[in-house]
Amino acid sequence: MTTSGVPLQALLVVDIQSTSVTGAGAVPGAAPLLDRTAGLIGRARESGALVVHIQNDGPAGAGDEPGTPGWELHLPVGPGEPVVRKSRDDGFEGTPLGGLLDGHGVRGLVVCGLMSEMCIQATVRGALARGLRVVLPYDAHGTHNIPAAPGISEEIPAATASRVAAWAVGNEAEVTTRAADVTFAPLARGARTDQG
Repeated sequence: MTTSGVPLQALLVVDIQSTSVTGAGAVPGAAPLLDRTAGLIGRARESGALVVHIQNDGPAGAGDEPGTPGWELHLPVGPGEPVVRKSRDDGFEGTPLGGLLDGHGVRGLVVCGLMSEMCIQATVRGALARGLRVVLPYDAHGTHNIPAAPGISEEIPAATASRVAAWAVGNEAEVTTRAADVTFAPLARGARTDQG
């Protein structure tokens, strides 16, 4: 199925939580990633697209353990914007995300956030499995450096790991778009407008 002409009516902001963007646990390039993510959120809001914040519930003792400062969403959630909590990498698995998007008539979406090779990749695959058009801007997701593996490779920079993770989802997702070039469309008339 070709979906490239399907309008982008939703933005999924995946796991932009304080533990991963501030302090010692921050991903490399966190500040510009946050700026680009905020730009996407602003343009989605201005266009009338659905903005969904996805929040990971990590295990006890993890930086994103529920209720801890690191678990908090780092960017402000706008009025009426849904927050979908998850405990698995795929934002669709065991959550109301699929029904939320269906209820708003969304057929095309943009994914941004953290971590490229885990929750971003899994959520993109989940969206593709549902027949959705997916745009993953190459400069709007990130991860940590991959440590060196003695005898195999030196440390792999986070930017390289992110690009490889995006390309690994195959040619079904659009992974060659800059965040600044993403254009959103409003939700269709008659779609739910309560955002929840």
